[in-house]
Amino acid sequence: MADPLSTRLPPPPSILSEKYPSKAHARRVASLLPTADGTIYLESATLLLLPDSDSEAPFRQRRPFFYLSGCPLPDSFLTYRIPTDRLTLFIPPIDPESVPWSGLPMSIEEALAQFDVDQVRHTNDPQPLGSEEGLVYVYTGGDQVTRSLGVPPKNINRSQLKPAIDEARVVKDNYEIALLERANDISSHAHNALLARAHSMENEREAQALFEAICLANGATGQAYNGIYAGGRSAATLHYVKNDASLRSAKNPAGGEEKPQLLLVDAGCEFRCYASDITRVIPLIADSKFTEEARQIYDLVLQMQKECMAMVKPHANWEEIHRHAHRVLIKGFLSLGIFQGSVEEIMDARTSCAFLPHGLGHWLGMDTHDTGGHANYADPDPMLKYLRVRRPLVEGAVVTVEPGIYFCRYIVDGYLAEEKHRRFVDESVLERYWAVGGVRIEDDVVIEKGGGRSLSLGAVKEREEVERLARRA
Repeated sequence: MADPLSTRLPPPPSILSEKYPSKAHARRVASLLPTADGTIYLESATLLLLPDSDSEAPFRQRRPFFYLSGCPLPDSFLTYRIPTDRLTLFIPPIDPESVPWSGLPMSIEEALAQFDVDQVRHTNDPQPLGSEEGLVYVYTGGDQVTRSLGVPPKNINRSQLKPAIDEARVVKDNYEIALLERANDISSHAHNALLARAHSMENEREAQALFEAICLANGATGQAYNGIYAGGRSAATLHYVKNDASLRSAKNPAGGEEKPQLLLVDAGCEFRCYASDITRVIPLIADSKFTEEARQIYDLVLQMQKECMAMVKPHANWEEIHRHAHRVLIKGFLSLGIFQGSVEEIMDARTSCAFLPHGLGHWLGMDTHDTGGHANYADPDPMLKYLRVRRPLVEGAVVTVEPGIYFCRYIVDGYLAEEKHRRFVDESVLERYWAVGGVRIEDDVVIEKGGGRSLSLGAVKEREEVERLARRA
């Protein structure tokens, strides 16, 4: 089998050789502000040091700043004059003291050639806003603007720029879709390579190391979030990030050791500030096949995902699609004998939330959990409380579809302590499924006029194909 680090993806599409469309984004944001007379002011992220250290912390660009500039540089800022449609980028000047350590910074000429802006100036400019009048719309990372803007405080509006940017980011243009597709292509390639090699791995950290190395080798700028590499029962923890347990043996709660049945991998790279978010599940037992119980749960989760993905289209009710996932789970559990009763009774009781406690998905873009979803974490309904999109689906948005089933004793036992839930569960049947841990299957879907289109089709997920690729190792 070929070395996965020596296998490279084809080059990115030609659209990504063009400038990032920051002027179009600035216009879109301005159209969502209450007045056409004013100036947008945004700061980049700053370079920070690790606590109690002189070493730099990993740098992550502020997404609102990147959205209106396409600029990855720290310690910068921008202004966009709405009436004149003029976007100006301010970048750090040469600091002679830092040149021996860090080299020369980007020049004004280089920035003009690289970014879709009208003008580039240095951050030590004494009058960044000039003599322009009107409101200045400000959204900073902290409570304070780090430089004097030279305008009266009454002319600074701090409340309306953030919601305008958050809403503008929901619908992606063709350039953004291409960035998301590239991130998904890289991550899908890494998922497949890991699937073909996981059986020989000793520890979860080996899976993480291989995935991240393949992503970096293919042009990723990092990981979009802390990946989840959960073996066996650890997959019942939704955001498991220890990633250091043995894949050969684990403690059985009843005593003794057991071989983890599955490896759940929820991981996605970032490409030029745009995220991917893909989850796949890999069988770990000797013949690289799913155990009977794991197969049943995997097939059920895949059915949940396929039916929900088929419902994705503009204006579709995301809450109803989420409820549909629960109905499919309930019907599947009734067929397996884990549940007893009727679908509607169990839906009304919310007993299925013991096994699917999270929302079906979220917007995806520059952030893994992207802006504009209008989540309501105060909702008393446990089926909707953690749903991160609480609005109809929008053409041009990208949403994750990620149903799962989890056998977490702490959560399930809490439900079983109440008679209104216990009466629907056959605990003797449930006992056979604890070792499965958890199964989640996740894809990134762009909402188009005719329905949803998966950006992560390249990552293998049909059970027979998963087993076949795993056996090739």
